[in-house]
Amino acid sequence: MAILSRLISAFAPIFLVLSPLTSYTDQILAIHRTRTSAGFSLDIPLIMLSASILKIFYWPGARYDLALLAQAVIMLGVQSVLLKVALDNRPGWRGSGGGGDLPLREEKAGLRPWGFWRWRGQRLYWQFLLLLSLLLLTLHLLLGPSPTAARGYTSLLGALGLTIEATLPLPQMRANHRSRSCKGFRLSVLANWLFGDAMKMGFFFLSDAGKVPWAFKACGCFQAACDVALGVQYWMYGEGREGGDVRLRGV
Repeated sequence: MAILSRLISAFAPIFLVLSPLTSYTDQILAIHRTRTSAGFSLDIPLIMLSASILKIFYWPGARYDLALLAQAVIMLGVQSVLLKVALDNRPGWRGSGGGGDLPLREEKAGLRPWGFWRWRGQRLYWQFLLLLSLLLLTLHLLLGPSPTAARGYTSLLGALGLTIEATLPLPQMRANHRSRSCKGFRLSVLANWLFGDAMKMGFFFLSDAGKVPWAFKACGCFQAACDVALGVQYWMYGEGREGGDVRLRGV
């Protein structure tokens, strides 16, 4: 057990830091190569960018493991590139985002308030991320001098960031359930996710006390449970008649 703990402590941080690159580089290259982001959900960058920003601002108060902070920073960069590539290669619209901030009707933007995250131009996407960062920075500076307020603010940031990230598997599970098919969802991808969950669980629970906050552990357990549920769906549905592109997520 001691040997296993040492091995996980040595290799899991490296895996966690590199996971944004191993998870999303192929998706970025595929969109760039085919010149289309058809079948790719823009909600993936939304969730991962928002969660990464929240986790970065969570670190000064929680001082969690540096490997998890590095993962959040790298994820922020990778998802920014993915969002840019996906927006540049949207079906039926290509451009640098200079104008046209109306929502895209073909993406059913009317189902969201003000067509949120379904804007035609690119400018509002980056403005939203900038405003989110500035809001968190302002709150950090205002609440920092008060220890009591800072502790509550830090706990809220951790809960929000990790909860948002934990919701990422749910759209894929819902799509599989509605179509009664996992076509396009490769078994190798599922195996990679489950291996990543095993590495995370080992790192989270075998690390020294206080190194990894319980918020990470709780959300990691939820994500692992969702991956197991995806495995059950794959076993139940297989590759039926319908299906869609796999929705990649962070590890």
